[in-house]
Amino acid sequence: MRRPFNFSAGPAVMPQEVLSQAASEMLDWHGSGMSVMEMSHRGKEFISIYEQAQADLRELLAVPSQFKILFMQGGGLAENAIVPLNLSKGGTVDFVVSGSWSQKSYIEARKYGTPQLAASSEADGFTSLSDPTTWQLSKNASYLHICSNETIHGVEYHELPDLKALGSQAPLVVDFSSHVASRPVDWSRVGLAFGGAQKNLGPAGLTLVVIREDLLGQALPICPSAFNYKTVADNQSMFNTPPTYSIYVAGLVFQWLKRQGGIAAIEARNKAKAALLYDAIDNSRLYLNKVAANCRSRMNVPFFLRDESRNDAFLAGAREHGLLQLKGHKSVGGMRASIYNALPIEGVQALVDYMREFEQTRA
Repeated sequence: MRRPFNFSAGPAVMPQEVLSQAASEMLDWHGSGMSVMEMSHRGKEFISIYEQAQADLRELLAVPSQFKILFMQGGGLAENAIVPLNLSKGGTVDFVVSGSWSQKSYIEARKYGTPQLAASSEADGFTSLSDPTTWQLSKNASYLHICSNETIHGVEYHELPDLKALGSQAPLVVDFSSHVASRPVDWSRVGLAFGGAQKNLGPAGLTLVVIREDLLGQALPICPSAFNYKTVADNQSMFNTPPTYSIYVAGLVFQWLKRQGGIAAIEARNKAKAALLYDAIDNSRLYLNKVAANCRSRMNVPFFLRDESRNDAFLAGAREHGLLQLKGHKSVGGMRASIYNALPIEGVQALVDYMREFEQTRA
């Protein structure tokens, strides 16, 4: 009997191989006599896990040598404070608001600097992305912040903006929480990228920060030591006790991704999954996706029943078919299918089959 297909937006589906390996190593990691969660973070056993995870992630994401990879805690919400504490210099910061998460980032930054709204798509319900050539950029912004994939609204940048081409010298800060490792990153356009692990990289508890070295050492005096990127980098992410077990499981996910063929192979798979689902929605008279076609997310697909009185019946039937956690975010309603790396195309096909059956027989 197959496991149900989990469409949760996060914490999200994990590769079954990874779960099985973690289970088999739970009581005794590689003959050490310890579970990973019992290990000292400074012991040779965990150091080897940490170093392998770092190396595998750098290889997978093709992270250049001038960037530091930090393993932190607090998730994307904490980074909404930690980034301006480190990079704002207490001055002007530009924001492009394209959905709930970038909006949260914009509001949080008010505590540490002067955020300026370079662009917003709120007027159209966050269903599109503004053209970067129309952004109102500040002359002396410390950085510009975007969320490259909006988990709730299902809007994704398919190409990162080139700020230099727009006449800005500000570093680009990218919240890539919900599509990290699903596609390549053009690091030549990035100053800092961050994301919680619990959508595509592993379990909750680990936060990934990739930062260009020249941006270290600029933290505000009020920045807590544990959140100062330079302090974290200088201590190899072990200034405080890191989320050891989450790092271990994320490391297993990195190895799984490499076995799948790396990011290029995963991206091709993600394109196929997204195309399958969007095609089913677009060719239906019952379902609707409101996001502009040129910025639809490959990871998070919100959709609505044109007759919303049938929502509960749809969700109940989905559970009967082993299709879990399809209810949309409370702020927007409807449905949402999160189809992260670990969700196989068979899961998307099962969802599409059910959607068609529901439309034909129950709607």
